[in-house]
Formats: sequence, C-alpha cells, structure tokens
Amino acid sequence: MRTLLLAALAAVSFCAAAKLPPLSDDAKAKAAEAAAKTVHGNKLAEFQLCKSMERVAARYAAEAAKSGKAVKPTETPPCTDPGTFAYKPPEPKPLEASGAHSPPATAATPPSTPVPAASQPSK
Repeated sequence: MRTLLLAALAAVSFCAAAKLPPLSDDAKAKAAEAAAKTVHGNKLAEFQLCKSMERVAARYAAEAAKSGKAVKPTETPPCTDPGTFAYKPPEPKPLEASGAHSPPATAATPPSTPVPAASQPSK
C-alpha cells in the first residue's frame, strides 16, 4: 500500500513539473546572474584555499628549518585573485539578426495567384 502511494505521488509530481510555463526574460536574467555569482564565489573560495595552503607550507618550511630538517620547495602555480564580482548581462540580439522578419520558407508562387478553373472542384 505504501509503495503504491509513493508511486502515485511520484507520478503526480512528475506531471505537475511537466506543465510549468517557460521562464520569463526577467527570470532567465536573474538565473544567469545567480549562476555568475556562484562561479565567482567558487573562484574566490579556490583563491582563499590557495593562499591558506601557501601560508601552511611556509609555516611548515620555517618550522622544519628551525629543527634542522631539509625541506625542498615544491613548484606550485601562483594564486590568482578573481577580484570583485561584476556582472555584465549579455547584449540582446538585434531584431534583424534574430530572423524575426524573415518568412519561414521561400514561396513558389505569389499568394494572390488565382487557382485555374480546371483544377477547381465542381459543385
């Protein structure tokens, strides 16, 4: 009984999710900005981790040198600061480039061409 109830709930939720309307342009812009913020946040976290690892490595090397151990430095890429977050929304395509004014296909005959009498059905 419980399995049947779960299956019914899953089917109803799937159907409800399938009928959602498409996102508006404002919602799409907000989603793009949120994605850009997430990417920047990840880059900032990577930078902070890199700087922390450099500090730990420098501290370890200093303590090892005090105790007389030989530590050879490792070659690591430098930490790159992502800077402050600045989002520039993409420019919308101009109407001419979107193809909105173009007909869907090339017409074989003009739309005002009369139908020949021989091909008209008789009444």
